Formats: sequence, C-alpha cells, structure tokens
Amino acid sequence: MALQCGIIGIANVGKTTLFNCISNTKGETSSFAFSSNKSNIGLVTVPDPRLYELDKCQPTEKIIPTTVDIVDIPGLTRGANQGEGVGNKFLGDIRNTDALIHVLRCFDDENLPHVDGSVDPVRDIETLDFELQVKDLESVEKKIQRYEKLTKTGDKDAKVGLAVLNQVKEKLENFVNVRDMELNEGERKFLTDLFLLTSKPIMYVCNVDESSAVSGNAYVEKVKAALAGKQTEILVIAGKIEADIAELEDPDDRAVFLADAGLAEPGVNKLVRSAYSLLNLQSFFTVGPKEIRAWTIKKGMTAPEAAGAIHSDLERGFIRAEVMKFNDYVTLGSEQECKNKGKLAVEGKTYVVGDGDILHIRFNV
Repeated sequence: MALQCGIIGIANVGKTTLFNCISNTKGETSSFAFSSNKSNIGLVTVPDPRLYELDKCQPTEKIIPTTVDIVDIPGLTRGANQGEGVGNKFLGDIRNTDALIHVLRCFDDENLPHVDGSVDPVRDIETLDFELQVKDLESVEKKIQRYEKLTKTGDKDAKVGLAVLNQVKEKLENFVNVRDMELNEGERKFLTDLFLLTSKPIMYVCNVDESSAVSGNAYVEKVKAALAGKQTEILVIAGKIEADIAELEDPDDRAVFLADAGLAEPGVNKLVRSAYSLLNLQSFFTVGPKEIRAWTIKKGMTAPEAAGAIHSDLERGFIRAEVMKFNDYVTLGSEQECKNKGKLAVEGKTYVVGDGDILHIRFNV
C-alpha cells in the first residue's frame, strides 16, 4: 500500500520529536523555527499484539508486522500559502499525502518560544486550516474558470460541476474545510482531481508536558471543546516521555518506565495504529512455521485483491481462500481445530476480507 500519512503543524510543536520516536529514519530537531527545509519520510512499524498471540498457537521462526509511510512536514506559519517559511513547497508535500496528523503544542516551555508569541492550540488549528483553505480556494477557482468555458459549449456535466464548485468556493471563503462539507458522492467526484488539502482525513495529537501525559491539561480541554462534533480523533501524547521511551531497548526497562509514567503502552503506538486506521487500512495474516506476517489492504478489499498484496501471481491465478477468524484461531488453538469445529471457511472471489482474517490462498498460474 503506497499510502502516506503526513505529520503537520505550526513550527516548534514537537512534530519531528514524535516522528523520530516511531520512524526508521530520524529528522533533525531544533528550537529554532524553520530550521528545516525538507520533509522527512520514514517507514513505521504498525504495532499489532495479535501477531504474538498467533505465535503462541503456531510457533514460528519470524514475525513480520506491517508498516506505513509517515511524512514529517516542517512547520508551517501564517503566510505559508504565499511562500512564507518555504511554505509553498511544504503545502505541496501535504498534497501528496493521503491523511494528516496535526500535532498541537499543549505545553509551556520558556526555552522554546512559540512562533506567535504564546501557546494557543486552538489558534494554531485555525492558522493552519486557513493556510490550507487558501490553497484549496486557488485550486477550486482555477477549475471554476475551466468549467465556465465548458458550460458555454453546452456541456451539461460541466454545468452541474460548476454549481458544486461554486458551493465549495463559498464555504471555503467562510472558513469551512472540505472534509466538513455535506457533499454526496456525485458532488465529490468534481473535486477528486484537485486533491484538496482540507478534504484529507485528519486526527489531532495534543503534545503535552510529562505531568499531563495521563489526564491532559487545560490546553487539551480547549482543543476538545473546539473540535466537539467533528468526526476526528484526539490523542494526548507527551513527546518528551515518548522520546525517552524510544531510547530504551530493553523491554523490561520500558515496562518500568511506562509504569512510572502511569501509561499502559507508549503513546506513539496508539498514534501509529490510529494513523493506519485513518488511511482506511486494515491487516490480514498469513500463518506458518517459517513466518507469521501481517499484510496491509484497504478496508473493503476482496480476497483476490488481498492475495495481490502478497504477490501479483496470487491475484492473477486466484482460485479460493481458506479463511479463519483471528478470535476463532487463538481460542481453538490451531488450524486443525478450526477445521474440526467448522471454523475454517472456503471463500471465493467476492469475499470481502475482514480485519484480522487469517488467509491461505489457493491459486494456479
């Protein structure tokens, strides 16, 4: 799955710190705004405890989790749509992503000045939204001009599209993000080729101080109030704690550190899983003595499409899939017991793969 989730936000909010906690590549952190002139791209392992439950039933030589691409986009500021802080380049990087993680500064630190002079995560949301809305407005207005010419030739489809685009333009001018507009599929088709920045699914990460890692703080409450009623997820993560945890290689040391901090698991684990879901992705498993592996597919994909995620030959020569549900497999303890209890199903080309399905693909090429 060549899908990317972009980490965005105002400068000096802790984006790169969080990126470094989860990625196989490391970005440079600094207390100076706009010290970076390029985005960082990293491959991130998706934590999935189910893989180790499967290993208890079928011991294996190798466990291979799935991964997702994360892009750390340098901090934006007011005027980014006009090129401020190399803004146009970064807005272009956002356009190439499929979903967004907006990191918000929800901590005070006099040694780390905020670019706008004070900490206010709600204002930061509005600032970044405005910059993206302005770029979207430019894209919509250009397409309106094209459709106006087409309507003069009697193009009925362009006439419908023009009405939709003008409706979207008006709402963008009133500071409404495209993702929050009530548009049906027929209307959204006129926007798909624009890859609008505010149409991308988004989640918010409140980066807090160490003392607020478990229960949040007043800044977090303001964010929750501002986003009330929106279809989005809000996570509370203490970036400094996460950076300390990421440096600990020993699992026992990590467990002690987490317990002292009052956390059940690293916050970045939740972040990665949420990003995976935000991209509309899910996992299925293949299980054997050589390896147990998680594979990434989009939600709603059929068995042949899932087979193609393993290898194109499997999709091309797909015959059937033998399917076991994860809960059945770990409860009964083996493939043979699933067969004995009637919990192994033989599915054809129309079967829609569920999250956590265990597949054995039968094919012939």
